[in-house]
Amino acid sequence: MKIFLDTANIEQIKHSCELGIVDGVTTNPTLVAKEKGKFKDLSGLIGTICDIVKGPVSVEAISENADDIISEAEKFAEISKYVVIKVPMTRDGLKAVKILSRNKIKTNMTLIFSANQALLAAKAGANYASPFIGRLDDISHEGMQIIVDIREIFSNYAFNTEVIVASIRHPLHVLEAAKIGADIATIPFDVLDKMLKHPLTDIGIEKFKADFEKVKGEYKI
Repeated sequence: MKIFLDTANIEQIKHSCELGIVDGVTTNPTLVAKEKGKFKDLSGLIGTICDIVKGPVSVEAISENADDIISEAEKFAEISKYVVIKVPMTRDGLKAVKILSRNKIKTNMTLIFSANQALLAAKAGANYASPFIGRLDDISHEGMQIIVDIREIFSNYAFNTEVIVASIRHPLHVLEAAKIGADIATIPFDVLDKMLKHPLTDIGIEKFKADFEKVKGEYKI
């Protein structure tokens, strides 16, 4: 399963990419707004992220009608070959994705909350479909179940659209996504940091250090 980092923070992206486990980045208007003042324009921010990641970087179109979404997408796509356009799941969004797909501009259909919506995204030619499982959990739906359904549907018809498990709240979401066979999980920085840690790892390191202190004078490194 590929790991995308869900952030627009340059330091978080640099730190995570140094670990060698990050395959891409997803942003949205909320995440971009948090970085206000650090770059003079959005193009500079996105370009910098692309230079660091050298993998898919999702940038969200904010227009609502198809023509304007396409216009935005064409401008974003000029920033880098790594840019992927996030398009909301709407009628106009589907229209835009179909045209952008024909024009070889990569798309990530976002704000998906049902397997039916994911099916339509794949039919329209989206490169990625992003079901928001955490937000479904928030309203007492079993968010991960739609990942199961989407994987089955995409497998039935050999769709090339990749499933990005989005709106991840905690490490268990990542584990469940991997067990189901999701193509990608897009993970907030704090959740990724939690995945790295385990108390038994820390205890083990301290024990090894303590044991080595007893004999270090007898060994040369």
